Amino acid sequence: MSTPVDTVLFDIDDTLCAYRRSGAEVLAAAFEAADVEPFFAIEDYYDRYSRFADRTDSIRELRAACFASLADERGRDPDRARAVAAAYTDERDQWAVDALPGAREAVDRLATDHRLGVVTNGAPGMQAKKLAAIGLDDAFEAVIYAGYDAPAKPDPAPFDRALDALDADPESTVHVGNSLTSDVPGAQAAGLRAAWLSDGSTPDPMPAYTLDSMADLHEPPWLSR
Repeated sequence: MSTPVDTVLFDIDDTLCAYRRSGAEVLAAAFEAADVEPFFAIEDYYDRYSRFADRTDSIRELRAACFASLADERGRDPDRARAVAAAYTDERDQWAVDALPGAREAVDRLATDHRLGVVTNGAPGMQAKKLAAIGLDDAFEAVIYAGYDAPAKPDPAPFDRALDALDADPESTVHVGNSLTSDVPGAQAAGLRAAWLSDGSTPDPMPAYTLDSMADLHEPPWLSR
């Protein structure tokens, strides 16, 4: 019989909330605003994010470093890439997010008999605005900004830090997230059970629980096992 769950950690982006404008839309607008011909896709930026997260002090610096690095690799002017990064910052409104269906209700439900925390890859100022925008800024006892408070997910360190802050054991903790590259393997490396918010693909690695939506947490799957 598995250890009862008494602590739940959450990812933020595309787990608790989502931007109203996609990253691809914002990047296209940034290239246009900076009068630069597009030379990379949003996925290239996302793939490079963790490389610079531990080396920069703000999301502005991180984005500028990522964009300049991409420009250098492609034989483009890094200064023009930094101009695109600045335009991206101007275009991206961290308050323009919506809670995923069932997310707020899931947090309210789990708060009745679980300790709650957040482990998110992202700058504190950026991620805190998202929690405030969806009315969950006071919902969590601990918020770990991976890449700033600790190495970025999937490193187990931010999960370990959350467990320490909540005085929780990994065996009795579940992490809820949407990413098969950062949330699921990071949680598993720290000894937690992973609850994956499915995108319909075949999961690898395999999580302990698969959620079709955040509403599945209104009746937590670990209570039925």
